[in-house]
Amino acid sequence: MMKVLTGGKDGRWLAVMATALVVATWCAPAPAVQQGASISHAPHNKHRAPSAASAVSVADQDTLDADDARFFLTRVGFAPDSGEVAQYVGLTREQAVDKVLATARTESVTPLPDWVLEPIPTRDIRKTWTDDQRRDEQRLRGQRYELLRAWWVREMLGTPSPLTERMTLFWHNHFTSGQDKVQYPQQMAQQNILLRRDALGNFGELLHDVAKDPAMLQYLDGASNRKGKPNENFAREVMELFTLGEGHYTQRDVSEAARAYTGWSLDPDTQAYVWRANLHDDGDKTVLGQTGPFDGDQVLDILLARPETATFVTTKLWREFVSDTPDPARIAPIAAQFRASHYDIKVALRSLFMSDAFWDDGDRGVLVKSPVEFVVGTLRAFDIGYDNTAPFAAQIRTLGENLFYPPNVKGWPGGTIWINSSTLLARKQFVEQLFRATETARPQHMNNPVGPKIAASGAPGNMPASQPMQRAMARVGPVSQGGVRFDIDTWLAHYNTAPTAKPGLSAELQLQHAVLPLTPVDAIETDSTASAYLEALLMDPAYQLK
Repeated sequence: MMKVLTGGKDGRWLAVMATALVVATWCAPAPAVQQGASISHAPHNKHRAPSAASAVSVADQDTLDADDARFFLTRVGFAPDSGEVAQYVGLTREQAVDKVLATARTESVTPLPDWVLEPIPTRDIRKTWTDDQRRDEQRLRGQRYELLRAWWVREMLGTPSPLTERMTLFWHNHFTSGQDKVQYPQQMAQQNILLRRDALGNFGELLHDVAKDPAMLQYLDGASNRKGKPNENFAREVMELFTLGEGHYTQRDVSEAARAYTGWSLDPDTQAYVWRANLHDDGDKTVLGQTGPFDGDQVLDILLARPETATFVTTKLWREFVSDTPDPARIAPIAAQFRASHYDIKVALRSLFMSDAFWDDGDRGVLVKSPVEFVVGTLRAFDIGYDNTAPFAAQIRTLGENLFYPPNVKGWPGGTIWINSSTLLARKQFVEQLFRATETARPQHMNNPVGPKIAASGAPGNMPASQPMQRAMARVGPVSQGGVRFDIDTWLAHYNTAPTAKPGLSAELQLQHAVLPLTPVDAIETDSTASAYLEALLMDPAYQLK
């Protein structure tokens, strides 16, 4: 689908219509609208429009109503339930921003799988493997990646700080690494730990740490970069995708910087980062007009000193949290604050969240929910019960966002790219499944996606029992088929209605406000029950937006 989002009211309309064009392939023709129901497509409430010159406003002390709170929590996290919304109603914008930033975490609340801390098999062990053992080990790695995805989805569902997970995911898509080149899931798990630790910390420290992260050294071939035979992959991507952006460096800068990164390597047994001085080019390099015998860390500092880096990262944050069409005039003061703070990520986010642009009524409902936001947000907002999160990770993959396996070094482009006939059909089926769910439901297509089961003994071939791989395989059994439970009676009771009742206009409007960022695009059948009305709202094109 063509990218059609623009800022303001036109952007909202174009976003809705771009979605509706595809939704029409599976939406029935619109029946009559219930008398008295609104069919205009507008935000649920209006806010003062900002002046063009006002980029960062901390003086606006408008208090949040339920719509404001729901919008805010959805934009900075995942769709909230009614209890989360209630905690923010009545706060000023500044209080709300400070409250959500104060919840930031540096560690997950969900325990990591035990195997994450297991050592990677050494060269001596790998040399003893038969062909069958190698195939079993490869299968084990694939299964562990599936378990890692399920673990992260569980963390997103259970975290008390959705912003932390949103930012961890943001950096995962910024500092791209993935399963296609990183063999051992332990390494991607460790990178995930790193990204969460610094998710709202300091961007400069995060850049330095990620640059030497074993997963990154594999993904961008940094471990093969050596004196006399420099590999330019990391040097190019760190400028284009991590810091400066396109157009702010030359090929000569890339070639010279690649020489500075020589000597960064991996231990062949542990796959941990090691510095090899004998492989480092210690001669003079000229990078972005500066000359000296730079090493890799010094070149990263040169990149951080450039104002383009603050602008580039701030622009990506704008696309993530405000709209798909960055406004350079409004971004400039936020980027300046970010740079002046020596790259304190919380400073950038606070400035962004307090900007008039963030709260601009015209920018509500112009961003398309990513697969993670759609699935995790739906499950959180409706307090869906579950036994197993692997099916949800598989659903997210089906919708186009395979965690720990981005499509390429540029990551997921996002925006309207998420929306096509196949993914919208999958989103529709996900909603339908939730409305079929009961306390004992076991949807047929939510089977174990992890792959072939491993025998209880877990021993591939004649591998000695003392080897870590055999012990790990013995622990990895089939993931249980989890039940999905939607207690719709309790959920609807918050809005003074019941599944089989016919909601009045007041209840309909409350449900619209609770579910959609805009009034519905499609008309809803007259005399619908509350359950049918709610399902129709989740099928509406506006539900794809935030």
